[in-house]
Amino acid sequence: MDRSVYIHIPFCHEICHYCDFAKIYYNRELADAYLKNLRKEMQLYLGDQKISPRSVYLGGGTPTSLNEQQLEYLLRTINEFIQVEQVEEFTIEANPGEFEEGHVRVMKEYGINRVSLGVQVLDDDFLKLLNRNHTVEDVTNTVQVLKKYGLNNISMDFIYALPDQSIEHFKQTLDLALAFDLPHYSAYALQIEPRTIFHMRHQQGKLNKPPEEDEAEMLSMLMEMMDQAGKKHYEISNYAVPGYESKHNLTYWNNEEYYAFGAGAHGYLNEERYVNLRPVNHYNDALEHWNKPVLHRDSITLKEKVEEEMFLGLRRAEGVSDQEFKAKYNVSLFELYNSEIESLVEKGWLINDGTRIYLTDKGLMFGNDVFASFLLEEDTYKKVFNN
Repeated sequence: MDRSVYIHIPFCHEICHYCDFAKIYYNRELADAYLKNLRKEMQLYLGDQKISPRSVYLGGGTPTSLNEQQLEYLLRTINEFIQVEQVEEFTIEANPGEFEEGHVRVMKEYGINRVSLGVQVLDDDFLKLLNRNHTVEDVTNTVQVLKKYGLNNISMDFIYALPDQSIEHFKQTLDLALAFDLPHYSAYALQIEPRTIFHMRHQQGKLNKPPEEDEAEMLSMLMEMMDQAGKKHYEISNYAVPGYESKHNLTYWNNEEYYAFGAGAHGYLNEERYVNLRPVNHYNDALEHWNKPVLHRDSITLKEKVEEEMFLGLRRAEGVSDQEFKAKYNVSLFELYNSEIESLVEKGWLINDGTRIYLTDKGLMFGNDVFASFLLEEDTYKKVFNN
């Protein structure tokens, strides 16, 4: 099985007030040029070979901001370089109410079998606050159209701890979301990111998140309601009916390599992490001259690989297996991190069952503190790995 593939489509019809991803307002001519250059980038990496990845993920931006003909061109390009019929999971991110039945027919025809809907909140007033261009009714209509064409593997993304959001308000969104009875849900606490409208308002004192204790209560309620609805909490921010876990995202959490194509895309190949040029015009300029549009590359040292193995693995509910860790790095994680594990278990943030370690519900609340505990001291690293 070849490496998984991520493809970034940076265009949006509206720019959400919280978003700091690589994105730009949709322009038809610019999108046409971008898609042709995206094909060039794939050709530079893949040549004439057709790869067979486990998963393909179309993210953004908003892939469904493309018109029907552009979406078909993109999917035809993907089929040119990828054995799509052998791909287990082919996901497209989509905005409710933004695409027509024609888009869905094209998705189905070219092998897309999973749709991730950026719902964020099920309240029209809050959607306006976020500068989303859909309504709650659009969500219902979009799910109906997808199911009409047999696209039943649908995920909904949500954001909680929104400005002025109460615990009860978030519960209402969860009640409405779970009424759809979809196989997958993702939920993230709002982060105030630099270079966003929300950041500017926050700096001016015009926007305030709920208190931390309310955010913690929202997370506890989220975990409980998902569990009661049969959606297993398999990763910090993700819940699924067993068998519907995101195969693509597991590529990241398993610390596996993957291709990434498109402006601002982040990839991991041959023990190097790379980031593409983010401005679309810079990306296009590089590919007009048949140059890979890479902004910078970082070689991943053994020390960084070990640390990332812990950070990423602990995001999963199953945590990090000592057997798998030892097979990769020739040392037991219980030997390498003995004192750190003991300390975190004592705090009630971590469980050690003798074969693996994983976060407790309390540990989920302090994830970043837990991850920081697994940064290796240089002396320890040199002693264990004989460098």
